[in-house]
Amino acid sequence: MLLEADDLPLHQAPVSLAHVQGGHPNAYDRFFFNAYREDLYVAVAMGLYPNRGVIDAAVGVVLDDEQHSVFASGTLVGRETRVGPISIEVTEPMRGATVRVDAPEHGLVGELHYEARTVAVEEPRQIRHDGARLVMDHTRVSQLGTWSGTLEIGGEEVDLSSSPTFGTKDRSWGVRPVGEQLAAAPSSGAPQLYFVWTPLHFDDVGFHLSRFEDAAGVPWSSTAAVLDPLAAGASPVDAAGAHHLRAATPHLRYARGLRRPTFAELELTERDGTRSVIELEPLLTFRMRGIGYFHPTFAHGRYHGELVVHGERHATSELDTTSLTDLHVEQVVTATWGGRRGLGVLELLAIGPHAPSGLSGLADGAR
Repeated sequence: MLLEADDLPLHQAPVSLAHVQGGHPNAYDRFFFNAYREDLYVAVAMGLYPNRGVIDAAVGVVLDDEQHSVFASGTLVGRETRVGPISIEVTEPMRGATVRVDAPEHGLVGELHYEARTVAVEEPRQIRHDGARLVMDHTRVSQLGTWSGTLEIGGEEVDLSSSPTFGTKDRSWGVRPVGEQLAAAPSSGAPQLYFVWTPLHFDDVGFHLSRFEDAAGVPWSSTAAVLDPLAAGASPVDAAGAHHLRAATPHLRYARGLRRPTFAELELTERDGTRSVIELEPLLTFRMRGIGYFHPTFAHGRYHGELVVHGERHATSELDTTSLTDLHVEQVVTATWGGRRGLGVLELLAIGPHAPSGLSGLADGAR
């Protein structure tokens, strides 16, 4: 099978760009964006699964204590980044993108424009095995940006240009658990994943932290960097614009009986040994099921037919549970770093035990 893009010098294997070498059924290529102000959160996700022949996308919003979502799933055609009412257009690689959603029957219509504010940061390659089985092997690139455009939410039009709307672009690709899983022997151990992801905007710089920890709290993948604003004409992939720290350790407090953070401190150590702390105060919470993560029906990579579109609307209080479908959260947070004040996101996915947090069992809430 050929794609028109095969005419471009992009090949890294002796196959068409339509194919993922190795044939792993869980191969994926994903776009993720968020946009936020103190009173609003928007998330966009789109995944392409070439070896499954599936594409899916979702747009989710929290406004006025309600979470709205629209999901679309269909058959993958080449590498087209459109499915049903949702599309993503890369207007300039690593600099700009346009997201469109046209689902008035589900209460979401809009055109949103992303513009990079910092360089893109490549996180360390993330690889995990379950015994001899490959579970995860992927690369993620994160970048801070701003948004303009309008979004109609349940009949109410929100102008993202009327006040600063910050956000993050996350591009990842590789292998991770997606779609219906093949029959296999039981896992070699109990499920456990502890992931903290924190992009933050300050007036003069950006900051990004990504960290995976095992059940004892030992990190197996970690990156933290201070990001320079992207100057006119500067390369958005120039590594010199990201100043990596020696260490960054998150300390989270939780709502009693839940795995939802109520406060966080990021303990930072710079390369010269200087120490500081960023304090995070949550303002509102988005459950990532709203863009497919652990959704009971529209989880990523599942085949639903040629095209299926679905909408949901929930009071956020209905989603404050320890169900696996609601554990994964992103929270809009205010950030205080010495004399700096900023806004950002605190993402947490905590499955299974995590000793530093006092979490036990598969999804038991904090005590």
